[in-house]
Amino acid sequence: MAFTRTELLGYQNAEVPDLLGPGLRLLFVGINPGLWSAATGTHFARPGNRFYPALAAAGITDRLIRAGEGMTEEDRSHLVARGIGITNVVPRASARADELDKAELKEGALRLADKVAALAPRVVAVAGITAYRIGFGRPKAQLGRQPETIGGAELWAVPNPSGLNAHQTVATLAAAYRQPALASGLILPEDIQR
Repeated sequence: MAFTRTELLGYQNAEVPDLLGPGLRLLFVGINPGLWSAATGTHFARPGNRFYPALAAAGITDRLIRAGEGMTEEDRSHLVARGIGITNVVPRASARADELDKAELKEGALRLADKVAALAPRVVAVAGITAYRIGFGRPKAQLGRQPETIGGAELWAVPNPSGLNAHQTVATLAAAYRQPALASGLILPEDIQR
């Protein structure tokens, strides 16, 4: 599947439905959907995004999900059955996350807190430290487990898997994502292959 630039621009401000199910253990939170994600209806779908390769490398999923053309029902079911959910701080799609303003990120963080309280996951992992700092009003926050909770869930800030975050690799993302997965009970220490 390929989209022209004009086709993708037609998805500006579109929303991607949350991926949620019963037994939610770990909720990954993106900054906002990209245009490719909006076009395919799948979070983190842009070719080159390292989210799904990192999940597989971390042992969070038992196979690589190829989301570039949209996610299959089998893949969605696999994530839900594992207790994995995906949402965004800001629901509207844009070409780049830096198109969002501070007010949108702050409003999104408040909405996220309400959503988390209703869904009751064990752990929430926000993928993007800059958006986390702005949205949650924590300008000095570092990656990793945060001292506060959100909606009763343990809160983590993890690196953004976008290809624009060039200093991160699939291996470093996997290591970062593995920690909240361990905290959620989604994977166990003995599951990690050294």
